[in-house]
Amino acid sequence: MQFLTLCKIYIFMIPVFFVLDMLWLGIVAKGFYQSRLGGLLSEQVNWPAAVIFYLLFLAGLLFFVVLPAAARDSLVHGLLRGLFFGLITYATYDLTNLATLKNWSLSLTLVDILWGMILSAAVGTAGVGFARWLGT
Repeated sequence: MQFLTLCKIYIFMIPVFFVLDMLWLGIVAKGFYQSRLGGLLSEQVNWPAAVIFYLLFLAGLLFFVVLPAAARDSLVHGLLRGLFFGLITYATYDLTNLATLKNWSLSLTLVDILWGMILSAAVGTAGVGFARWLGT
């Protein structure tokens, strides 16, 4: 796959990921996270750190999910790889926190891992669909 095509897919994935995650964090599950994290939440988002996370995470999705699934021309493969990528990445964060942080709950861990799986599957599948639309 050509570099320019990879860049187009990556750029396409940015707003998909951002919109879905902001809907989840800012509207759908806002109260859930506030009730479980309480005083741990910052009043202001550290946007430079958030942007770096999003860009790195999307690079991982592109490399480990979209490219292999696009090579197979399989949306189902993108969905399944996305679910697995989300499981591994979000479980790394959440299970480490459950193991090391006081008052980090099992319910928070499970919900957040499930969200990571759904988000990664949705964005990975969208990336494969976009790659398909580009004719790769």
